[in-house]
Amino acid sequence: QVQLVESGGGLVQGGDSLTLSCAASGRHASRYILGWFRQAPGKDREFVATINWSNDSPAYGDSMKGRVTISGDNARRTIYLQMNDLKPEDTAVYYCAAQYKIFSPRTPYVNYWGRGTQVTVSS
Repeated sequence: QVQLVESGGGLVQGGDSLTLSCAASGRHASRYILGWFRQAPGKDREFVATINWSNDSPAYGDSMKGRVTISGDNARRTIYLQMNDLKPEDTAVYYCAAQYKIFSPRTPYVNYWGRGTQVTVSS
């Protein structure tokens, strides 16, 4: 069992930056790769970013590429998502996700989800 706890969401204005955090805990948490998805009202959950613990190699989805940076602290089993130049269409619940050993951008392959953190961007 892996527990994921997100933090850092909130209400911001368009053009602002925001950093989300996700801390993983639980037995065998180190075997899971962490990443971020988001879900806007009325839309499917979509992949945002992930990072490979072994080589710090990031991967990004198309939705926010160029405006987000993912980083991680392996010792603390924590990942961060720095989001820049936020737009109203970035308004969504951002979810931390854990997948066993490899990471797929497809939601059915996620083994554990966090509860999500709301990000609201005003125009």
